[in-house]
Amino acid sequence: MADIQWLDAVDQNAPAPRGRPCEACGTPIEALDKFCPACGTANPDYQAPAAAAVRQQPSETVDAQVVEKRVETEPPEQKHFRCETCGAEVATDPDQRSYVCPFCDSTYVVEVPQRETGRLPPEFVIGFAITPAEAQAKFKAWLADNGWYRPGDLKTSAVLDKMKGVYLPFWSFSMRADSTWQASIGEHWYRTETYTTTDSKGNTTTHTRQVQETEWYPLAGRHHHYYSGYLVSGSKGLPQDQALRVQPYQLPALKRYAPWFLAGWFAEEYSVQREQALEISQQEFYRREQNNVAAFLPGDTNRNLTVSTNFSQVNSDLCLLPIYIASYKYQDKLYRFLLNGQTGRMAGDKPVSWQRVAILVTVIVVVLLILFLIIAAVSAR
Repeated sequence: MADIQWLDAVDQNAPAPRGRPCEACGTPIEALDKFCPACGTANPDYQAPAAAAVRQQPSETVDAQVVEKRVETEPPEQKHFRCETCGAEVATDPDQRSYVCPFCDSTYVVEVPQRETGRLPPEFVIGFAITPAEAQAKFKAWLADNGWYRPGDLKTSAVLDKMKGVYLPFWSFSMRADSTWQASIGEHWYRTETYTTTDSKGNTTTHTRQVQETEWYPLAGRHHHYYSGYLVSGSKGLPQDQALRVQPYQLPALKRYAPWFLAGWFAEEYSVQREQALEISQQEFYRREQNNVAAFLPGDTNRNLTVSTNFSQVNSDLCLLPIYIASYKYQDKLYRFLLNGQTGRMAGDKPVSWQRVAILVTVIVVVLLILFLIIAAVSAR
């Protein structure tokens, strides 16, 4: 109460804050705010811009503010391309005349008209923290690492031109796992064992040692845990096993999606449906639940553990996350470099010159043979 009185004394001449306080954090929210500007909580009194403007503002200012609001929220004009090889569908700038798929380096790409696809809009986004110049430098250094093993006819400059920054769709799920389990629990105990040994002269010696024994008993119980933070790739062009190579992302940096994040970048539409992603996520959370149950069990060891899990309170978010992709072909084989656009973590595959590897192995064998002959000659003297 003392703090409130002090604040009133300091701010007694200040104008009263506009709007009602947020139910979560107390920050004033106006009717035109869809979410709390401080904590992101949805505003239950949110009103559409046009309706709110008509009731709250003079008619001559309504049209201008509605237009301004529409400019902020409408997505920028984009072209949509679909790769007929890997199925990726990417949105890009409207002045893009030709297009090569960043996921499989295919030119077999068709333009698709902008239309309502029934896809859900993204809810959260993480912006690019790595600039294109920094990404190029990292890729060049990565490609040059162990460069002696690279084919001599691999044109680095042509490969560097393949790199694209893409906002990739990911599904993020959170859910509660309720499990019943049963297992055999083992408790170790030790007994003293006496034994004898006989040396080469026939003398016997008596010894004692501790022998571990395990007593087993059945046990059953319940376990629950709340899981979140596992990202499932929404892209068929970049499957889950590939997307995991550049994770994790720092999810506290997620922001509410706004179209201006996509300006100047490629952005892929999700092609993995929510139901497919949910199944992948639940498989991972079930694996984690099994590990958590095993760690939860009493005793020194266990066996025959079975866990039956039901998931509830399932929530999902569609996120756009930044990634740099360079896909290129060498001798008709596809290679791919991935760079996390937020953390800078890299992963990928590079072509290897097996002729150079064979030369290196031959040199090593010859050197070892010469050393062997030298050692043999010195020993023979």
